[in-house]
Amino acid sequence: MALRWWLPLLALLLSACGFHLRGQAKLPFETLYLQVPNEYSPLAQELRNSLVSNGIKLAKKSGEAQVVLQIVRELPEKKILTLGGSGRVLEYQLLYSVSLRLYDQQQNDWLPAQEIVIHRDFPWDDTQVLAKQQEEVLLNENMRSDLVQQIIRRLSFAKLRAQE
Repeated sequence: MALRWWLPLLALLLSACGFHLRGQAKLPFETLYLQVPNEYSPLAQELRNSLVSNGIKLAKKSGEAQVVLQIVRELPEKKILTLGGSGRVLEYQLLYSVSLRLYDQQQNDWLPAQEIVIHRDFPWDDTQVLAKQQEEVLLNENMRSDLVQQIIRRLSFAKLRAQE
């Protein structure tokens, strides 16, 4: 009985606070050429999918596109964050960085060269190696998805620097 009252109330509160599902980004261009160091990297594939789902046509050649998104570098890293008294690793830090630049056919910057870095810390336990390795894989996948979303957000605010 109480569920009948709570469900509509919860729906009303969520709509009143401005919550809504993430929709398509409004990108200021229609065609884009994606230049990446490794065409088949998971980041490149996920970025392509996200661009297409946001209504962007991906050009086969840079000359056919309004803008070129150049991913200069993609670097996932793993660093030791904490060591125990016996010298065993207690915590790792995962870093995922991407350097990018967005420019048009005349080499005018829409987004100047910049780097996006995401990091996650996770505890390590030698007695649960397989579980921790799976956790690391999941964290890397989540960081990659976060990077793609950040790239899309930055692209949505990009504009020709000469127009600013």
